[in-house]
Amino acid sequence: MSSLPEKPLVLIDGSSYLFRAYHALPPLTTSIGQATGAVKGVINMVRSLIKQYPDSPIAVIFDATGKTFRNDIYKEYKAHRPPMPDDLRGQIEPIHEIIKAMGLPLVIVPGVEADDVIGTLAHQASQIKLHTLISTGDKDLAQLVNEHVTLLNTMTREVLDIQGVKDKFGLLPEQIIDYLGLMGDKSDNIPGVPGVGPKTAVKWLEEYGAVDELIRRVDEIKGKAGENLREHIEQLKLSRELATIKLDVDLDFKPQDLQHSEADKKALLSWYKRLEFRTWIRELEEDGVKAEEIVLKGGPSLAPTPATMDETQAFSRPEKIAYSCITKLEDLESLLATLKQAGRLAISLETDGAHYKQASIIGLSLCAEAGKSAYIPVAHETAASQLDLQAVLKKLRTLLEDQALFKAGHDLKFICHVLARYGINMAGLRFDTMLQSYVLNSVEHKHTLDRLVSHYLQEDKLLLDELLGKGRHKLSYAQLELEQARDYSAQNADFIYRLQQGLEIKLQNTGLLADVYRYYEIDLMPVLLGMEEKGIRVDFQELSKQSEELTLRLAVLEQEAYKLADEEFNLGSPAQLQKIFYEKLEYPVLSKTAKGQPSTAEPVLQELALEYPLPKLLLEYRSLSKLKSTYTDKLPLQVNEQSGCIHSNFQQAVAATGRLSSSEPNLQNIPIRTEEGRRVRQAFIPAEGKRLMAADYSQVELRIMAHLSGDEGLCKAFREGLDVHRATAAEIFGVKLDAVDSSQRRSAKAINFGLIYGMSAFGLAKQLSIGRHEAQEYVERYFQRYPRVRDYMENTRQLANEQGYVETLFGRRLYLPDIHARNGMLRKAAERTAINAPMQGTAADIIKRAMIDIQHWLDVAKLDAALLLQVHDELVFEVAEQDLQLLSEGVEFRMASAAALKVPLLVDIGSGTNWDQAH
Repeated sequence: MSSLPEKPLVLIDGSSYLFRAYHALPPLTTSIGQATGAVKGVINMVRSLIKQYPDSPIAVIFDATGKTFRNDIYKEYKAHRPPMPDDLRGQIEPIHEIIKAMGLPLVIVPGVEADDVIGTLAHQASQIKLHTLISTGDKDLAQLVNEHVTLLNTMTREVLDIQGVKDKFGLLPEQIIDYLGLMGDKSDNIPGVPGVGPKTAVKWLEEYGAVDELIRRVDEIKGKAGENLREHIEQLKLSRELATIKLDVDLDFKPQDLQHSEADKKALLSWYKRLEFRTWIRELEEDGVKAEEIVLKGGPSLAPTPATMDETQAFSRPEKIAYSCITKLEDLESLLATLKQAGRLAISLETDGAHYKQASIIGLSLCAEAGKSAYIPVAHETAASQLDLQAVLKKLRTLLEDQALFKAGHDLKFICHVLARYGINMAGLRFDTMLQSYVLNSVEHKHTLDRLVSHYLQEDKLLLDELLGKGRHKLSYAQLELEQARDYSAQNADFIYRLQQGLEIKLQNTGLLADVYRYYEIDLMPVLLGMEEKGIRVDFQELSKQSEELTLRLAVLEQEAYKLADEEFNLGSPAQLQKIFYEKLEYPVLSKTAKGQPSTAEPVLQELALEYPLPKLLLEYRSLSKLKSTYTDKLPLQVNEQSGCIHSNFQQAVAATGRLSSSEPNLQNIPIRTEEGRRVRQAFIPAEGKRLMAADYSQVELRIMAHLSGDEGLCKAFREGLDVHRATAAEIFGVKLDAVDSSQRRSAKAINFGLIYGMSAFGLAKQLSIGRHEAQEYVERYFQRYPRVRDYMENTRQLANEQGYVETLFGRRLYLPDIHARNGMLRKAAERTAINAPMQGTAADIIKRAMIDIQHWLDVAKLDAALLLQVHDELVFEVAEQDLQLLSEGVEFRMASAAALKVPLLVDIGSGTNWDQAH
């Protein structure tokens, strides 16, 4: 595919992106309910193109309202389309006004569709040999492609020149009108020829060249297809006319007239504030821009609702504490009548402690007012009187499934899992105290309810371990006395209610953390819930086969180790290894344990393995042994009997950087750099008749580094689609791009990734097995070529020292408690974390946003597909064969557009009959 000129005329098909953005993004709203999803999607795309083509004239073209010439020749044209949704109609004015405030020409020609305006402008530009780039998601515009006109689908990053059209459709651009005429278009109600799909249309046009020749020789077409064609000749001609884009619309301007004006930043800031686009607000405010007053043409005021209390009031202990126990249906109905009037409801669910797929409900507590909470027992062994679980859930269903009643809990995901097993889909999920605490301070090791109560409420909470006891006489929760169970559970609900109010206020008062919680963490939770409920299948036979092979390989390694040591020993015993390594074989002591003994830890083995065979063999032994015990032996034991799937637990409140982790099993740690590790992935399989599809961000942290640093050399490499490691090697070693050898590329890759993880010249020297002086020269040359990367690192260190934390691109904070530590090693480690955390954290935010957007799309797109796993920068889906292409395109677009960076986000997609094959 040919490269694009640097400064093409860019024509944006605004109407195409308006509807795609509306359906692609989740139903984003402001704090008072103003819909903003389509605005954000369209403007994000426009901003992306401005960054990609900063020196190009850019215009945005929208459809005019009302009928067009196509309605005159075919009254059913677009007749079946439903009216525009009200929440989309209300977003059109903001989109138009923001585009104008950006200084871009906004083109709407009365009585003319956007396609025809674009076609006319592109045709006029071609006549004067002005290269035109049409940004659209509409396949119909492929008919406009020629040597001067190229299509760009900003959502999927697909670029179509003449060869690109041929590769995608199997036809040349001049055949696309006939292609569309034959197939018709359901979305526009263009009839086409019944029964003719893409394959038949391409086959006929390849054979006959054009529809006119096909009609002339129509008697040669055999079978049912030929009958349909002969019967619908006139309909075909009409469809072809409807599909033809006009090139002669009467315009009162020329392509050369489409020039930018100065952006009205004050007006932009006003719109962004009205629509609560906080990241864009911060961009402008950092430039010293102040908003101007502007008036919407109707619609509600967008003023924020003031808080009714401060965090001190929210966290304070109520004067009166009243915990009740509900054991009669009439008392439950009275409680429900009160709760229905509440705006938010805290829930504490007490279970038998099993995995969420097996957990049984023992009781639950509800609280809608600080200090006032009610416990409902349903399965206590010691209760003289309690309610029937099914009767309780029947009464509670409407309340729990009410989207307008906001729910609060500690680990809401677990509560939702358990209730789902009883047929209740809890809605209104808004306040999770575990996630609120995590967003406020992710480096805190524990976000348990006990700790939050102690830290924020400064009260002592009843501890379950103390109530249940220990050892042989430990009770189950069902065996607790009812009074004890009431006090414990009702207190939990009360504390959750008070905590969520105070934590909400703290988040609102702390930078963009309220947005991180609202638009990333709590919105992601239902996505993870669905992934965990779905689970993923594993191939028992494959795992058993791998375990057997690993057993044999480990036995061989064990014997080889005995030969190298000239004696038998326990390969897992540090004491025996110390004797063999340092007394018998006299290896150099590189490090010592806290007790002063020579170390046999993995980093020591890795360094010794560079010179000695036994440590190298032991590293392989340890790796394979862990693989066997953790995965090939254990995975079959973690399969749920009812579903036949593994249901991993995806944890949000663990990794300090914002990345997800998983447990039971830990899918993040399956090694992919070894053949044996990749084979474990072969045991993860789709349901019968389906495929797995994997979508993986390409070098996402390096791309984020390019964006954050703004280094032009690095940005240029990514924008031009170069192999960034090869480009870096060419810069560092002073050679042409095509002259870079594999060794130079490997060195550049180590530097690219090493620097973002804070690697020193000493560490680089060890990794590349070169001298420290030579490694230092590599680093210096790197910073000479990419000077703003060094500036970014130095500025980040300074900022971390000044404020004690760093932030991701979207405002997530990572606090650095050791940034001022007296211990130099701790301080240096904190500085390395300060440099890397914004990249790792931003990568985490981006994939979370993509997951949310993808799941919303899947909910409405009616594809036979589901998101199953998230591992590092990769998403894994299960999909029916017929929906694979649609899923691939939709996922790629949503992942690529999850953030607007200075460089493109690229996504690698593969599919197969197992996870390894898909990756």
